[in-house]
Amino acid sequence: MADSMRSFKRLQSNLATLISATPSGARLPSEPDLARQLGVSRATLREAMRSFEGQGLIRRRQGVGTFVVGPGHIIASGLEVLESIENLAQQIGLEVAMGDLQVTQIQADDEHAEILNVAPGSLLVQVSRVIHADKRPVAYLVDVLPDDILMPSDLQTGFTGSVLDLLLRRGSPLLLNSRTEIRAVAAASDIARALEIQRGDVLLMFVAYLYTSEGRVVDYSFSYFLPGYFRFHVIRSVGNILTQQRVAEQERR
Repeated sequence: MADSMRSFKRLQSNLATLISATPSGARLPSEPDLARQLGVSRATLREAMRSFEGQGLIRRRQGVGTFVVGPGHIIASGLEVLESIENLAQQIGLEVAMGDLQVTQIQADDEHAEILNVAPGSLLVQVSRVIHADKRPVAYLVDVLPDDILMPSDLQTGFTGSVLDLLLRRGSPLLLNSRTEIRAVAAASDIARALEIQRGDVLLMFVAYLYTSEGRVVDYSFSYFLPGYFRFHVIRSVGNILTQQRVAEQERR
């Protein structure tokens, strides 16, 4: 086990040296050639390359090749306040743009019906789109909403990619908060194609429930982020802070 770990770290070190020596935008050797050059299997090579993809140092495009990516922006955010990618990017002077957009009407299955509190078979609007930054896709977003909250016609003009911003500008319904589950997932085929990465590459996935002031869920969303382009953090209070303060006061006495 120790030998295999050392071999893997040596492989990563060799890859790091190769990547740093390759000009930004240039293509690395093909996987078969690179695996032979480094003396490893293609499966081991892919596993090592995933960490560099996650850091945003390389970009692997299915059927095209692997390209070195120059230093870019990182969208950093705390999770205490819900903000759109567009708003976060604007704060650091990064230009983002919406890529492929698909707006479809679907019928609520049992899961959607329960979450959105609608009858099974009710019409829902599904909004799927790709968000680009630094000339590459960095996020894939899917929102599902009841058609009394959002209609396809609402997205025909002025929609830049954020359903949240659209609802906030409209002012109705009155939004209160969002509950978000955070997971690390392997990219499925359709998500990998949209983000121009390899199937199975690791992504950050947010599953979010957007609530109104009346406690209704009006948006059930899935957001997939390339880890190398996003950095999220949480500020948490220390537990039993009052108890600690009392202990400190007693010690001072």
